[in-house]
Amino acid sequence: MNQVVRDSIHQAFSGVYDSQEYILGPYVEKFERAFAAYCGSAYCVGLSNGLDALRLCLEILGIGAGDEVIVPSNTYIATVLAVSHTGATPVFVEPDEKTCNIDVTRIADAMSPATRAILPVHLYGQACNMGAIMEIAAQKGLVVVEDNAQAHGASFGGKLTGSWGHANATSFFPTKNLGALGDAGALTTNDPAVAAKAAALRNYGSERKYYNDLLGYNMRLDELQAAILSVRLEQLTTWTMERQCIAEKYTNGLKGIGDLRLPETAPGATHVFHIYMVRTAARDALMDHLNREGIGTLVHYPIPPHLQKAYAGLGFHKGDFPLAESMADTCLSLPIWPGMTETDIDLVIETIKRFFHE
Repeated sequence: MNQVVRDSIHQAFSGVYDSQEYILGPYVEKFERAFAAYCGSAYCVGLSNGLDALRLCLEILGIGAGDEVIVPSNTYIATVLAVSHTGATPVFVEPDEKTCNIDVTRIADAMSPATRAILPVHLYGQACNMGAIMEIAAQKGLVVVEDNAQAHGASFGGKLTGSWGHANATSFFPTKNLGALGDAGALTTNDPAVAAKAAALRNYGSERKYYNDLLGYNMRLDELQAAILSVRLEQLTTWTMERQCIAEKYTNGLKGIGDLRLPETAPGATHVFHIYMVRTAARDALMDHLNREGIGTLVHYPIPPHLQKAYAGLGFHKGDFPLAESMADTCLSLPIWPGMTETDIDLVIETIKRFFHE
């Protein structure tokens, strides 16, 4: 994947170096326009990383101490940390068994008079049921922040992720479908006031140099990462199609094998397969088997947020969120990347078949 854009990225390096503008210059502006258009949102504000983007979204929308935010029980901890860093309390909701995304039928039961926001995560690359989530939010007067870190280019009901919520966050960590060569992130929104406040807050609360109207941060996307992201964004649609083709081959090749549970895409949603996640009770043994054959796999994620030491203060125990815990115990992410060959794919499929048939 990197080889495809190697020369263009080297040119981007040179362009930034020669420009002598390294912070909030033309490359950031160019990328912000391009990524906003890609997401179908009116505005994009480039930021330092995905966690900062999530935190800024919540802060700008007024979330703070005493508030509760609905989050999925089976997400990467950054989603939950963003809530905690505003002073608000995360309220966990179990996932849908088929999609692994937040179960919209459980959201209402988790709400209280202190609920102020819903923070859905488009997990593994599949869009959440944003139509239902936005309807619930409208009925209850809540704000919505999408965690779009894993789903660049996914959609629900034909509308792209990152364009539904009141303010939305994404990460461009190097392993993402659209990845930088370091930490990077962004906020997308259709609200000009949100975009303007984010642009000021990321830069010490300043719209004009040395004039600081807000208590801001240093959360800026730098020029070099923006230039790299612009190059890679041009390839993202092609790379997404490759991921979807690989996923289809996995699904066709692994259907009916052992107790493997394969990814399912909900009606109305699309999946960009940041991760191709399978589930099996024999997860650890299968992982070892694949590793012995030179096939690397990962577990996304081995410990749900409510059982992390950092959240011991919330008082949760094993068994409180059984679906999230079950997924953590059984999930395994298979190799998937643009440029993966037929030989690579067949090797993974055949090695898994041997494991279950031996």
